Amino acid sequence: MKLVPEIGIDLGTANIIVYRRGKGIVLTEPTVVAINVSTGKVLAVGIEAREMLGRTPGNIAAIRPLKDGVIADYTTTLKMLEYIIQKTCGRSMFMRLKPTTLICVPSGVTNVERRAVVQAAREAGAGQAMTIEEPMAAAIGAGLPISVPGGNMVVDIGGGTTDIAVISLGGIVLSHSLRVGGNKMDEAIIRHIRNTYNLMIGDPTAEEIKIKIGSAYPLATELRMEIRGRDMIAGLPKTVEITSEEIRDALAEPVRQIAEKMCLVLEGTPPELASDVIERGITLTGGGALIKGLDRLLSTITDIPVHVAENALNCVAIGTGRALEDLDAIRSSGAVSTI
Repeated sequence: MKLVPEIGIDLGTANIIVYRRGKGIVLTEPTVVAINVSTGKVLAVGIEAREMLGRTPGNIAAIRPLKDGVIADYTTTLKMLEYIIQKTCGRSMFMRLKPTTLICVPSGVTNVERRAVVQAAREAGAGQAMTIEEPMAAAIGAGLPISVPGGNMVVDIGGGTTDIAVISLGGIVLSHSLRVGGNKMDEAIIRHIRNTYNLMIGDPTAEEIKIKIGSAYPLATELRMEIRGRDMIAGLPKTVEITSEEIRDALAEPVRQIAEKMCLVLEGTPPELASDVIERGITLTGGGALIKGLDRLLSTITDIPVHVAENALNCVAIGTGRALEDLDAIRSSGAVSTI
């Protein structure tokens, strides 16, 4: 008798990461779907679709079906989840056994948004579909001692949202979700390049700039990078050289918003838990946590030690998988919702 497969899905605005129980992380794909506009047929999902961004003819659209951590295009999200579930569970097993699915959602989602995620997963072929809040999954994935008395503060900086939470005794004591993340940082870089150099660049180039030379704190050796785009005045291709200092200035606004929200959460944290946070420090997870010097800047602002979790990019997916392994205990804490 074959066991029903169990999968945890980090349904991110920028990337989808899938953890299958017993196998670990089995899939990491960009959250992009390419569809034929006239027929509605899905042509590509993930890496193949991302390579089409900004390069498609009129009859093909490469779109991101999630915005700010929630479903913006239900039909396309459904087709994407069908692809994800079939790819991770296998088509033959998918036809016989519907997998138990645990999906991450931002802590600030409404019941309607949460219900849309569960319904899409069920329509895509999942059996039992549940949701878990991202900061809880991130804390589990980072290995924080969330089940014991004592405050643990986690900041998950994803593509569409930043989730900040204080967790104790297996539950979220206080949380805030901010619709600022990696995508807003990319937009800030695009805006800076356009205003400074009259150069138009796309999202993939902005993301590459952020990863290679983006920083939140002065670097020991500042970096330089050549970028290519379209000159907005001449309308011709153009190459310019940019520096890490100017990109740091461009990122200052979204980083400031994240820091302000962290301070707001700390102000509302009960005194005993706040003292635990001071002792244990703040843990950063998510792709945005990998911005150079972000931990140092946030530590300077909050006067609390801040460290980046090991394998920060996959923390949420790993935490979702671990939650599946101990589902009864996690469900009893109220962290998992079945709606």
